[in-house]
Amino acid sequence: MFKDALGQLITVRDWLRYAVSRFNEAKLFFGHGSHEAYDEAAYLILHTLHLPLDRLDPFLDARLLPEEARRLAELLDRRVEQRMPAPYLTHEAWLQGYRFYVDERVIVPRSFLAPLILEQFQPWLVEPEMVTRALDLCTGSGCLAILMAEAFPDAAIDAVDLSDNALQVAQRNVSDYQLEDRIDLVKSDLFEHLSGRHYDLIVSNPPYVDAAAMAALPGEYRHEPEMALGSGHDGLDAVRLILQGAAEHLNPGGLLAVEIGHNRAALEAAFPDLEFFWPEIEGGQDTVFILTREQL
Repeated sequence: MFKDALGQLITVRDWLRYAVSRFNEAKLFFGHGSHEAYDEAAYLILHTLHLPLDRLDPFLDARLLPEEARRLAELLDRRVEQRMPAPYLTHEAWLQGYRFYVDERVIVPRSFLAPLILEQFQPWLVEPEMVTRALDLCTGSGCLAILMAEAFPDAAIDAVDLSDNALQVAQRNVSDYQLEDRIDLVKSDLFEHLSGRHYDLIVSNPPYVDAAAMAALPGEYRHEPEMALGSGHDGLDAVRLILQGAAEHLNPGGLLAVEIGHNRAALEAAFPDLEFFWPEIEGGQDTVFILTREQL
């Protein structure tokens, strides 16, 4: 497709127009950083040409060298023919302005917990400076653990995942941010290997996709690790275990924050005696719940 157009696409403007047309024609799904064909095509072109990601206009009439055109054609072909998410093609993902390395060993960072972390969970954490121990369950790429280290500079962070592959990616990101002395990567199935550890704050973006939604996932999402997405018939298998074990690992006054996608109704039906608080999040209403240790 794009390789066949080599020699006919001359400028950045040519490549951008053709990429948008092909992306729309292929009915690609956008949900890994971009929301439309134009934004994703612009990002992939600028990244491949090593140009600033926030400056397209000055380069629209620039001509590509043959090697640049070949590399760009190969990348755009993979996006269309394999429906490969853009972050896996560029090996980077952005969350709240922070850059993380990603590949197919982890899901692409896109958590609604991120802004809450950077806001230090105000007003639910009365004294954020008192957070000295924090836990990120199902850490994946390590992105939320890193954001917690940024938001709570006096806290030591445990970042837990069951996947060796995910922990390898997390290690790379922790090293990139030079946080090895503050973030401890732990292989554990949720709380299984955390005996005796207690925290002021626990956050988790666990698997929460229900069986019906897993069966209907767009092709782009099928490149992500299945174990990081699906969580039983109703999507709550992992959340049930988190609610069962969290109180044992929270200090008095400690906070639990969990992302659950669109499962609010199912969760409240399953736990009618828990008074979940649902913070208002732009674009993610009813996707994250907060509980205190005392509520648990």
